[in-house]
Amino acid sequence: MLDNMTQQQRMVLALVLSFIFFIAYDFFLKPQPQAIIDQNKSVQTSQVVQHNNKAAPAPAMSTAAPVEQKQQTTVAPTIVSSNSQIITTVNAKDFRLSIDALGRISSYEVMNEKFKSEDGSYPNLVSPLFALKPLEVRFKDVTLNGEAFQKAYTTDSVEVTLDGGPQTVILKQALSTTEVTKKITFYENGTYDIDLSLTTPQDYFVSPGARPDIEADMYTFKGALIQKADGTIETIEDGDAEGNEVFMGASILSANDKYYTTALYDFEDRFNIFVSKDHEDRALGFIKGTQNISIHGYMGAKEYDKLNTIDERLTNIIEYGFFTFLAKPVFLFLKYIYSILGNWGWSIVAITLIIRFVLYPLTYKGMVSMNKLKELAPKIKEIQKQYKGEPQKMNAKMMELYKKHNANPMGGCLPMLMQIPVFFAIYRVLLNSIELKHAEWILWYDDLSVMDPYYVLPILMGASMFWQQKITPTNFTDPMQEKIMKFLPVIFTFFFMTFPAGLTLYWFVNNLFSVAQQYYVNAIFDKARAAKEQAAS
Repeated sequence: MLDNMTQQQRMVLALVLSFIFFIAYDFFLKPQPQAIIDQNKSVQTSQVVQHNNKAAPAPAMSTAAPVEQKQQTTVAPTIVSSNSQIITTVNAKDFRLSIDALGRISSYEVMNEKFKSEDGSYPNLVSPLFALKPLEVRFKDVTLNGEAFQKAYTTDSVEVTLDGGPQTVILKQALSTTEVTKKITFYENGTYDIDLSLTTPQDYFVSPGARPDIEADMYTFKGALIQKADGTIETIEDGDAEGNEVFMGASILSANDKYYTTALYDFEDRFNIFVSKDHEDRALGFIKGTQNISIHGYMGAKEYDKLNTIDERLTNIIEYGFFTFLAKPVFLFLKYIYSILGNWGWSIVAITLIIRFVLYPLTYKGMVSMNKLKELAPKIKEIQKQYKGEPQKMNAKMMELYKKHNANPMGGCLPMLMQIPVFFAIYRVLLNSIELKHAEWILWYDDLSVMDPYYVLPILMGASMFWQQKITPTNFTDPMQEKIMKFLPVIFTFFFMTFPAGLTLYWFVNNLFSVAQQYYVNAIFDKARAAKEQAAS
């Protein structure tokens, strides 16, 4: 079947199979988050969190320390009823956060008009459905751990406003065998420094919290991201956590959803990370301490420029999956084009055309090869008919035919292989980049990060694929294969109806370029054929 397909048809088929695999994997193999957590699996807290001006259900809670050994006793102590009490609030231009009686960041709203939802609320990076909160401390000693979740912290500042410089909040918790002090310095850019100290040494774990639960679709990464000692990135997606992973000498621990992160980092002294998991197999990251520890933190959107300004190495928090090595340069190039054009939609059009020009020699060669195969189709059918039942002789004769006419039946494979990684790199960039959120283009396109509400681009994309099929030479010998390929534009149209408009725009422009290139190649062959026929007559 593959020998009888054009280069574009092979590429489209490969993409369809890839999409089917990804979607089937997400729906049938990966655990889906539950809106209501099973209360029988762990002890429920009495915490009530206000979210979007409505009371949210109290989450199931397990406060056991991370697993350091295979055998460890777990505990879920009764939480003090005062843990819903807010003891400190921090207000800044771009965010507003609250600290509860257990010394944790219990809410963190990103006060940016760009990220505001349709109902007028701002994204809260601390989900009321996830038990683990940023800066939560868990002790290895079971008794001490239970006590830590029963005694409230005190604070030296009830309310802090950042209006020109950093501000420091000091929290204290008096336990029976030690006193915990959290000295937290907040900055206006969403970063903070935390100095955590104990009066007597104890093994404990501090966390950036569970991942945000704002933008977590089935296509993008959500879970824990670690920058290991060697500088490489390790990702543990929700559902994949084993609960006993250890990373020594790491520099970043980040809990991510599609667009947002809550992270702890230290590029100088480093730290040791232990990964646990909850009953939904969500990856929960912890940094181990024994007495005193000083680390940096960031909460907010995964905006490249903002992270790059804080520290260039923090941009590694933006994760594009398997094709990150290619997607990151593509994003930087797209961002450069945007700096010139000032519009993300036209920047997508421009980068699509540039990529097609770069790949033009390869795609041209593939199209020429397929036109040659179309001309040889009658002779190929004769050979297949003559040597039916003798596959070895048939293949040998066909190879002689290809060699004689300088035709390569696999000539379209290289362009296909080149374009698939580029497509998936663009796919990940346009799917993951928060810069496209509320990015305008033309007409009603005021947010290229979401699907086209009127389905205009998906329909145009499907029509362009059908147009491309009509003008692309084929040499099908099996009518069933031809019928299957004709359905691909319809299949892709339905796929792209739910994809971000920016991605659909890329593929539509890509198809238009392919149509133009195919017309050009067809015209060359028509001219050569006409000249040959004129010479023969």
